[in-house]
Amino acid sequence: MGIGKKITDNGLTEKAEEKSVESKDSKKEIVFFPEEPKYSLEDIIVPASVEERIRDVVEYNTIRQIVFEEWGLNKTHRYSKGMGINLYGPPGTGKTMAAHAIARSLGRKIISVNYADIESKYVGETPKNIRSAFKAAKESNSILFFDEADAILSRRVTNMTNATDVSVNQTRSVMLMLMNEYQDFIIFATNFLENFDPAFVRRISFHVKFDLPDTDCRKKLWKLYIPEKMPTNLDFDEIAEKFAGVSGSDIYNAVLNAALKAARKKMTSVDKELFFTATQEILDSKAANEKSAVTVEKRPVSEDYVREQMSLQKEDV
Repeated sequence: MGIGKKITDNGLTEKAEEKSVESKDSKKEIVFFPEEPKYSLEDIIVPASVEERIRDVVEYNTIRQIVFEEWGLNKTHRYSKGMGINLYGPPGTGKTMAAHAIARSLGRKIISVNYADIESKYVGETPKNIRSAFKAAKESNSILFFDEADAILSRRVTNMTNATDVSVNQTRSVMLMLMNEYQDFIIFATNFLENFDPAFVRRISFHVKFDLPDTDCRKKLWKLYIPEKMPTNLDFDEIAEKFAGVSGSDIYNAVLNAALKAARKKMTSVDKELFFTATQEILDSKAANEKSAVTVEKRPVSEDYVREQMSLQKEDV
């Protein structure tokens, strides 16, 4: 995911280094490395309207040169050169692929950041990790990409009941400040745009909605993920029409599951019924998942405890 451990020059082995770091309150420094984008625009199969919007984003790089340099807006809008791009929609619809494709189209490397990788249980460490990501992107001239961005850009807590809420608000404030100061491309991807704090939404210039593939896209995806050498009697038009509501990743998994079942049963070809069954099972599991709900209980803590945590955070920033 573009994140790795820092390599030291002090001759310590990896284990020795880990023990050394752990002795310092077990706080490990995260180092972000740029990588070559894995996909291009030609690799993305999305509805035409989505593809057109993505190309608008890519073209902005040329347009902004005209607007800011030739038309002089770098004097009147000097702090508006940054470009926030938010890719949102159901999971498995190609948002991460699109982020890589945009970076490749711009001729840039990409630094991918997932909140799970930068989150720390230590007060003040998560904001420091976010700052490190921005710094690494700037120094390497890379596109900064936050996947599952709703975890970072979610609404700030207005009624804080514990130290975690305080830490969340601090992280959001640091992120807002960095976005305001950053004068380059930042790409976000999320399945849950409704979780974004309105302050972040206002600071993002382009919002690209990814929809589930239409019939034509589904047909292309089935053709893409079923190798020509795979023996099958599947009709692409039939299965594309038969199963709406599937994403690209659903189709990918359905092909794999059908092939594995055919091989396990020692079949000489993958019958279309196996694809139908695999696809329906995926749709059933998604429907069941949408019906489930998780209730999180909030436990109030004393005001003195919250004030203490806030004081510690100010010292760390």
